[in-house]
Amino acid sequence: MITIVSGLPRSGTSLAMQMLAAGGLQLLTDGLRKPDEDNRLGFYELEAVKKTKSDASWLAGASGKVVKVVYRLLYDLPPEWHYRVVFLQRQMEEVLASQKLMLQRHGRETGADDEAMMRVFHKELAKVQEWLRGQPNFSVLNVDYNQLVIAPRVAAAEINEFLGGGLNIEAMAAAVDPTQYRQRR
Repeated sequence: MITIVSGLPRSGTSLAMQMLAAGGLQLLTDGLRKPDEDNRLGFYELEAVKKTKSDASWLAGASGKVVKVVYRLLYDLPPEWHYRVVFLQRQMEEVLASQKLMLQRHGRETGADDEAMMRVFHKELAKVQEWLRGQPNFSVLNVDYNQLVIAPRVAAAEINEFLGGGLNIEAMAAAVDPTQYRQRR
């Protein structure tokens, strides 16, 4: 069993990784992407995940651990493994505002208007959620990021139950730093 944290970029996946680490789970990360102004506490990524379609060898060391996989790459995960997916969902306006700010900090522009991006993201999220429901080797817990920040203990308890119990719920809840929630709508 491999635990996956997934969602749109800027949807709270790094926060979920922080919570799971505080709760007592081992993360599978490489530390290549360093904390910065966009994620002051870190990104918690594994570069090898991006190449899963052509090289899924990293999965051999992932059993019993937690790894972050952006939603588009879930399709690339091989069917012979079993996955528990904690899927973060955040208000789309906040996701877009956070993405725009991050791109601006790196000197890039999206070039698309918010309404068009929202339509694309909503369509892609609906597609991946439908696909996940049809995969017998995936179980999914959808977590509302906005509610998680407001009531972290409730979210921590739900995640703990989904993952089979035994996590430190109080430590998970304490890992939520409301000052990091900067793109509020």
